[in-house]
Amino acid sequence: MVSEWQSNKSSERLSQLVEAVRASRKYRSLYTGTIAAVGARELARHVDLEEAIKATKRRLHQIAGMYLAGPAPYERWLAELRQARASGDEEGLRTICRRAMAWHASTRERLTMLTTFYDRLLADLPSVRRVLDVACGFHPLALPWMPFFQASRSACFYYACDIYEDLATFLQAVLEILGVPGEAAVCDIVQAPPDLTVDLAFVLKVLPCLEHIEPEAGRHLLQAIRARYLLVSFPGQSLGGGKRGMAAYYEARFRALVADCGWRLERFSFPGELVFRIEKE
Repeated sequence: MVSEWQSNKSSERLSQLVEAVRASRKYRSLYTGTIAAVGARELARHVDLEEAIKATKRRLHQIAGMYLAGPAPYERWLAELRQARASGDEEGLRTICRRAMAWHASTRERLTMLTTFYDRLLADLPSVRRVLDVACGFHPLALPWMPFFQASRSACFYYACDIYEDLATFLQAVLEILGVPGEAAVCDIVQAPPDLTVDLAFVLKVLPCLEHIEPEAGRHLLQAIRARYLLVSFPGQSLGGGKRGMAAYYEARFRALVADCGWRLERFSFPGELVFRIEKE
């Protein structure tokens, strides 16, 4: 009876925590499952509920919140994208995509090298028809710069997932506007990695974020993804611009992480970003 009471009490406290976090404008669109998973860990560390709520928000900020410039004008961007597509203005469409990508710190850092970035990483790959983009953020907006999109946008299925519900809705509309078959969905990749087989998976600047949740989450994710090729990247500098030893630190940790996996690795260095291309087969 005591254990049942404790279980009910824990469930009640977790529900209160999730409700409190979702009440925040910053996290109202965040996937409830992610809030609950992070919150449960913080409740185990903090007796006081208010302290657990604060700790959960701090952890969620490290995972996702710190990368966004604020509430994004999704409807305005979609209207502009539809107008550019309807008028056949491909350059205008790219301009809008670039403007939207600047809203997210991860994609903003890549804006000065979009063509070079994807040409170096993707141009020599065999036919890419199924793509997975995990913890994608605004990355699907870079599709117009990807070689397989330029060759035949309708020949590639693109599956993107993120923990923000409003972002997933926005990206689903973006795929439709771009004429790319695919799906943008809400997904917590720590609790349930996407269950599909693809030619290529993007895992861009994701692993450092996962370390804030579980130490082994990155390794588990890479092993769970069923893809012939994976592009795994790490930031070469902090959001504040500091970069002393950062790339070397992440490279050492990554190589140790996959040392016994038997995968083929290629290393690519870009300004502000270190990328590894994994070939599993």
